[in-house]
Amino acid sequence: MTLAASPPPHPRAGPIVERHRIGKWVVHAIQAGGLKLDGGAMFGVVPKPLWERKIAPDARNRIQMGMRCLLIEHEIGPVLIETGAGNKETAKFHDIYGIENAGADGRTALEDGIREAGFDPTDIALVIDTHLHFDHAGGNTYRDASGEVRLTFPRARYVVQGGEYHFATHANERTAGSYFAPNFVPVHEAGRFLLVDGEQEVAPGITVVPTPGHTPHHQSVLLDGGGELTFVLADLVPTVAHLPLAWIMGYDVEPLVTLETKRRILQRARDEHWLVFFVHDASLAWGRVTHDGKSYGIEAAPIPAVDAPRRAN
Repeated sequence: MTLAASPPPHPRAGPIVERHRIGKWVVHAIQAGGLKLDGGAMFGVVPKPLWERKIAPDARNRIQMGMRCLLIEHEIGPVLIETGAGNKETAKFHDIYGIENAGADGRTALEDGIREAGFDPTDIALVIDTHLHFDHAGGNTYRDASGEVRLTFPRARYVVQGGEYHFATHANERTAGSYFAPNFVPVHEAGRFLLVDGEQEVAPGITVVPTPGHTPHHQSVLLDGGGELTFVLADLVPTVAHLPLAWIMGYDVEPLVTLETKRRILQRARDEHWLVFFVHDASLAWGRVTHDGKSYGIEAAPIPAVDAPRRAN
């Protein structure tokens, strides 16, 4: 059983924002653009005849993905998890990776989504990067009309694992294609990064949890707003199609570590009835993990909807 699907992202359709109440918080799932990555790379050793049944590839063997971010109306101020791809890369780069995240008036779809949620980027109090790959942290900064790179959220503290920042700033031939210094070095130079070490509550009810494998210091986020635990899976399980334990991305630096992390987290998610949040699934944001005795799946999870706020100017 699956959740009702949102339409896939579209470059000119504007952001897709789903609003729900989880415990005491109103949360906004912002589909901040589309992304297309090679299907073989996304499914690693899984044969194409199997994975293409789940997500059909295009003529260039790429599968449609989203770049979903989560905005939480928190008592410390708006908290944003993930920032998408940003606006700093070239047209050629956008073509290769199928990035469709343009918003109105030169903004990104994420910025439009934040405004649709009733806020401005300058309102954001805390940004959590699960890791620093370009499709998760590219929106940390932006390139202005003069070509200067600036912080997108100038009043926010940005949270990432200290080990991830070191890994990103010491990339090698295998990892350099995913880590772009303008996405994170300016944040560090501005003194806005909170570099954590391991599991840590970074705001009341918001805990970062190490989930290594995709990168050695990848983190997910556990949200406890009262009466409902929600887990932001990020690239541990990027889409619903990646729920089977062995369906692991070729992009993962430590795939066998991913396997054991997935085993641990998905079992806990099922046993503790967590609501899980998918970052890269093009059409499905939420669900609860199930297990049929053989493999993991997802089922619908009714979440109270919230009326749209007045859009910020």
